[in-house]
Amino acid sequence: MKILITGISGFIGGSFGRFAAQLGHEVAGTGRAQQSNDEWSGLYTPVGEVEQLRNVICDFLPDVLVNAAGTASVAASLDDPLHDFRGSVQTCADVLEAVRRSGKNPLVVIPSSAAVYGNPASLPVTEEVTLKPISPYGFHKAASELLAREYAECFGLKVMICRFFSVFGPAQRRLLVWELYQQLAGPEKVAWLAGTGEETRDFLYIDDLSAALLSLIEKFADEHSLVVNVASGTETSVLHLAETIRDLVAPEKEVRCRGRQRKNDPLRWWADISRLQNLLPSWQPRTLDETLPLCVDTWQQTEPISLQHGS
Repeated sequence: MKILITGISGFIGGSFGRFAAQLGHEVAGTGRAQQSNDEWSGLYTPVGEVEQLRNVICDFLPDVLVNAAGTASVAASLDDPLHDFRGSVQTCADVLEAVRRSGKNPLVVIPSSAAVYGNPASLPVTEEVTLKPISPYGFHKAASELLAREYAECFGLKVMICRFFSVFGPAQRRLLVWELYQQLAGPEKVAWLAGTGEETRDFLYIDDLSAALLSLIEKFADEHSLVVNVASGTETSVLHLAETIRDLVAPEKEVRCRGRQRKNDPLRWWADISRLQNLLPSWQPRTLDETLPLCVDTWQQTEPISLQHGS
């Protein structure tokens, strides 16, 4: 299978690209930088305009285009919502338009986010509920989904919308799991959580996400559009996550909570993955106890000694 990934230098794009390439798929990537980062050594083309991406599509003739380009931070979207809009909604529109102009018909995968749900009225949250985002990031993901549906309905594009929950992995150097590791691997005796610790997320390891995504692509067939939660289906408190990382990195340290709550952060996330399981009955995500050590081992081997506990 030929897979084209926009945003190949990002965490999800690059991780999925490497996963698919290792399984023998032909993978090409694009991005705005003139060169890809060190973690992607495959075929790469810099693109900055719709026509440039159209040309790549016409030349490479992908079976699948995964739009992994875009923003990835609720906090950053609050600081600069217009920048987030351009990076999320405008980028998605450019990708969809490039596919339309190409005259080709690859499956277009739109990675969305649990942020479109906001604070769900009931858990686990299903794909059918009304979307109620509470951050610019969430609103822009919802707008990107609407754009994808527009291009599916009006122009016949094959579109799959995957709502990712809290994805983590060794190549990630941002967001909660990484930030907790940095605190616990540093010299301070206490690691602080900004909230109460009772907030929950649905964590999924990047290789398990990649395996699910690849299988979904292979199963998509000729469906015109599909929306699916991609998550572990397990609710985990932030405090439990922190304590699990603590036990791996610095068992003698203490984890404390500042007790602050930000109105634009959801209190609880927990995905109903019934649709995903029906589509992929043999797919089984691993637990945090199985996957967090994979991250920690990699980070301990690759991060500067000054970050390591006890240095």
